[in-house]
Parts: sequence; C-alpha cells; structure tokens
Amino acid sequence: MKIKPDLYLKGVFMGIAEIIPGVSGGTIAFITGIYEELINSIKSINTNTLKLLVTFKFSAFWRAVNGTFLITLIFGMLTSILVLSRFIVYLLDDHPFKIWGFFFGLIIASGILISYQIQKIGIAVLLSFVIGLSIASYIALQAPSITPNTNFFIFLSGAIAISAMILPGISGSFILVFLSKYEFILKALNSFDIAVISIFLAGCIVGLVTFSRVFSYLFKKYSDVVISVLIGFLGGSLFKIWPFYEVLEYNSSNEPIYTTPILPTANQSNDLIFFFTFVVIGFISMWVLEKKFIGLNKEI
Repeated sequence: MKIKPDLYLKGVFMGIAEIIPGVSGGTIAFITGIYEELINSIKSINTNTLKLLVTFKFSAFWRAVNGTFLITLIFGMLTSILVLSRFIVYLLDDHPFKIWGFFFGLIIASGILISYQIQKIGIAVLLSFVIGLSIASYIALQAPSITPNTNFFIFLSGAIAISAMILPGISGSFILVFLSKYEFILKALNSFDIAVISIFLAGCIVGLVTFSRVFSYLFKKYSDVVISVLIGFLGGSLFKIWPFYEVLEYNSSNEPIYTTPILPTANQSNDLIFFFTFVVIGFISMWVLEKKFIGLNKEI
C-alpha cells in the first residue's frame, strides 16, 4: 500500500471542512478533483465486495473498494479532526459567542450558495423548502437541548452524519449540531473515549454503505426537491445555534434540557457585537471559498 502525500493532504482539508458546521467535505472533495472517485469507492462497498472480505480474500477486497485511496483520505481527515477538535472545544467553552457566530455566518452563506444549484423553482421546490424549514425549526425549538448518550443514538448520529458527505453544502458536523451531539463527540475525541469513538465510527461505516446510497439516489432523481429541503433545514437550524437563550428546565446534572431563544439583554451588548462580527466573518469566509469554485459546485 503506497500512501500518496497529495491525497493525504486532500483528506486533511476534507477533515477541516467536516469538523466545521456549514462547510461541506463533499465540496472540498470536488474542488480537489476526487469527488467522483470518492463516491464510486464508497458505492463499491456492497454485498459482492463484502463476500470477498468474509471469505478472507483481502487483496481482492482491497482492490475492489479502492482501499488505498479510502484509507489515505481517512487518515488525512482523522489527522485534522483530532488536531482541530481540541481547539474548537476550547472556543466553545471560552468564546461561545464568537465561534457560534462564525458557524452562524457559514450556514447562512451555505444556504444561499446551495440555492444556486436549483434548476427550476416550482410549487414542489417551495413546498419542500417550507417543510424542511418547519421540521428543522420545530426540532430546534421544541426538542430537548441534550440528546441521549445511549449507544444506539451515538451509532445513529454517526450513520447520519457521515452520509452528509455526499450532499452539497451539508457537513457531518452540521448534522451533529442539529442532533445535539457536536460537543459530545468532540470531547470524546479529545479524551480518547474509545467506547464512544468506536460506536460512532461503527455508525459511520454503516451509514456509508446504506444511507449514503439512499441520499445519492434521492439527490440524483429529485435534486431540486432535496436541495430545497436542505436549505430549509439550514435555515431552521439557526435557532439551534443562536447563543442567546433562556433555560427552561435543567436535569439532575444541572445541564439545560429545554431552552428557548431570546433577544440579548443590555448586559450582553459586547457578546452581541462579537457574535455579529463573527457572523460577518463566517459569511464572507464561506462566500469567498465557494464563490471561487461556484462553477464546480453546480455539478455536485
């Protein structure tokens, strides 16, 4: 197995994108020219190739799934994720208004840029947007601020998050934010919680060989509708990352269970300034990144 340094570096950049909500690792893969090979490699993991694995035909299996390509990307992504996770946890703990403002701006810009991929606006597209916005808003406003730390939910979070890789403008970390598992998974990575990481990775593997196929099919057959739903989800998720909120109920560990967004108070004027400053920074950063390659992104 010969590791290619340039491919490893592309994996590093994909990992950076995937750990930041609003930036799509799939977009980075397309920009760097490996998107098609990545999707084909993922789709090659099927019952036929798995039969090679269970019958101990490892060399044939490795060649069939483009193993060197996938493992190089994975190593690159893991490198950047492990390095950045500690830094992002620090920002979330000590500079929440700045980091959430940055993410807020990224997500707004992503929603606008993704909309350019819609070929034709009609009733179905508008209805899909409203449905996506309504569902995401309801979940963000009504669902508990913390989700179960059960093995099943961690597994499910990994399966759904990794599937976002094939969708334009949606990152795995955005899905984790939406599922209230972003900080939990980052802290598990920082503390090398093997149990949590193993379950999460198992979910990622299952997601790659199952959910990713479903999402890929839906995106190819109903791209405008899928994109509209995604834009709606991005818009509704903004309630989830709005950092000004009132706690309605705590659990026994004094963690907020239910919260509601509120307008900043007079005492939070500095926090509000920091928040909107970083909203602008995040928006411009995403706009510059994607606008430079907008002709490519239309093809994802």
